Amino acid sequence: MKKLAVLLAFTCALCGASQALAKDISFTSPLTQKNFRELTREAGAAISYKNVAPAEPLGIPGFDVGVELSAIDISNSSYWNAAYGNDAPSYLVIPKLRARKGLPMGIDVGAMYSYVPDSNIKLWGIEVSKAILEGTAATPALGVRATYSRLSGVNDLDLQTAGIDASISKGFLILTPYAGVGGVWVNSEAKGHLKALAPTLDSESVFQTRVFGGIKFSPLPLVGVTAEVEYQERLIYSLKAGLSF
Repeated sequence: MKKLAVLLAFTCALCGASQALAKDISFTSPLTQKNFRELTREAGAAISYKNVAPAEPLGIPGFDVGVELSAIDISNSSYWNAAYGNDAPSYLVIPKLRARKGLPMGIDVGAMYSYVPDSNIKLWGIEVSKAILEGTAATPALGVRATYSRLSGVNDLDLQTAGIDASISKGFLILTPYAGVGGVWVNSEAKGHLKALAPTLDSESVFQTRVFGGIKFSPLPLVGVTAEVEYQERLIYSLKAGLSF
């Protein structure tokens, strides 16, 4: 019950933080092709599937479920003001539910869902990871991962990402630092009101690198809190609290 109470309190805090910055994405002015490409890059970075976990696998009976909050600075950009009707928040804040299950041969599969309260922003994603080295008391773990994510709920924009990355981690008592590098492919297409405002906009397909690092803190059995910083076009900050079984 104590573990569930910690997770519930964290969930409420995440929802409160995201709700304070929630706004609908609804375009009120047209974009140039250059601005649409920049919006594609940054929106793709925001919705791409975050790592927020060490490299070691969960194992066959393992299961991890948690809540996560990611935030990216989007201030001082004309294309974000266009997306938010000239009233863009300073940060795009995205709360998520995450689940991951361990399978044989060091393979984990996972899924993510997000809904930003009081906005039209929703997204979902899936991941598959494989431990190349599972790690021991003396050696680090090394893993590779493939991900997919997609924005939904925003009628003016079709946006999806696919990514690959590799990461390394090593546990020390209740702390497990990790770091990784990878790439993300982002595809976008103007729809709805945005397409009506700018009918000549072409779809965009871009590739961008990502680097990330974080640390998992396990203060109680089965409970973990993970903080991560990623650079992909801009800095992205993520915080996750989860229960592992």
